[in-house]
Order: sequence, then C-alpha cells, then structure tokens
Amino acid sequence: MSHPVVSRPQVWMGVGCVLLALWMMWGAQFISSEAGYGGVGPNFLPWVVAVGLLVCGGLLLWQAFHGGYQHMPEPPEAPADWHATAWVSAGVLANALLLTTLGFTLSCALCFVLAVRGLRLSEGKPAGGLRQTLTDVATGLLIAAPVYWLFSKLLSINLPGLTQTGWL
Repeated sequence: MSHPVVSRPQVWMGVGCVLLALWMMWGAQFISSEAGYGGVGPNFLPWVVAVGLLVCGGLLLWQAFHGGYQHMPEPPEAPADWHATAWVSAGVLANALLLTTLGFTLSCALCFVLAVRGLRLSEGKPAGGLRQTLTDVATGLLIAAPVYWLFSKLLSINLPGLTQTGWL
C-alpha cells in the first residue's frame, strides 16, 4: 500500500487556519455574551466564524495528509492584469479614504465607477468613454443611495453623509 505524498504548504495552510480559529475563540471569550434585542449577544458571530475556521482547518489538514490536491487539474495560465487590478484597487482605496469626506453615497458610487472600469478592462473590453462613465456614475448612485437609506433609516446605523438630508 503506497502512502500519499504530504504537501508541506498545504499542511501549513491547515495549521494556520486552526491557529487562527483558536485565536478567535480565545478572543471571543472576552466579548460580552449578554443577549441583545435579537436574542443573541455580540460574541455569537465571532464564535460561529471561529468554529467554521476550525472545521475548515481540520478539513484542510485531513486533505493534506491524504494526498492533498494532487488529483486536481492544473489551473490555466492567465497573465496578471495589473492595469485592471489597479483600477479596482483604486476604487476600494478611494472609497476608504473619501468615505468621511464625500459621504457614503458618493464614495461608494466612485468606488463602483472605478471598479467597473477595471472589471471591463480585465475582460478585454474598452473601459468606456464619457457616456459610459456617466452611466456608471448613475448606476453607482442608484445602488448606493438606497443602501444608505436602508442602513440609516431602517436599521438606524449612522453612516457618514455629505449633507444632513440623509441621502448624500
């Protein structure tokens, strides 16, 4: 009977996942478990994530010690598309940097415009001219404004706004 080859990187990935789960479990002990209006306390979700990580880490370790991923097909060679990645990254960073300055709605719309441009480029499509950019801005606003309203009015979560009206 032949023994499966053990892949050290896969073992380390499983060990890292288990250690992260144990660290989260240790930290979750110090979060209050007093139930809120939903019947669960603020420590519920960290415990769910930690247990999920522990299960995934265990499965990764089991897989690594039983042959790893040797039977999976090789991934296709795809060149890195740094131009598209730069556009998407710029959108996420702009959102993070401008959230308190421009407000939730405008910063999320800007993130949408930049990310969509990058995603178009990654598919080999043209990034879009002025008309496409204006369409992207309108689409971004139509997505971000209702989300802002739902969070601020329905869930009573304070998101940064540009004005006091509640929409920007």
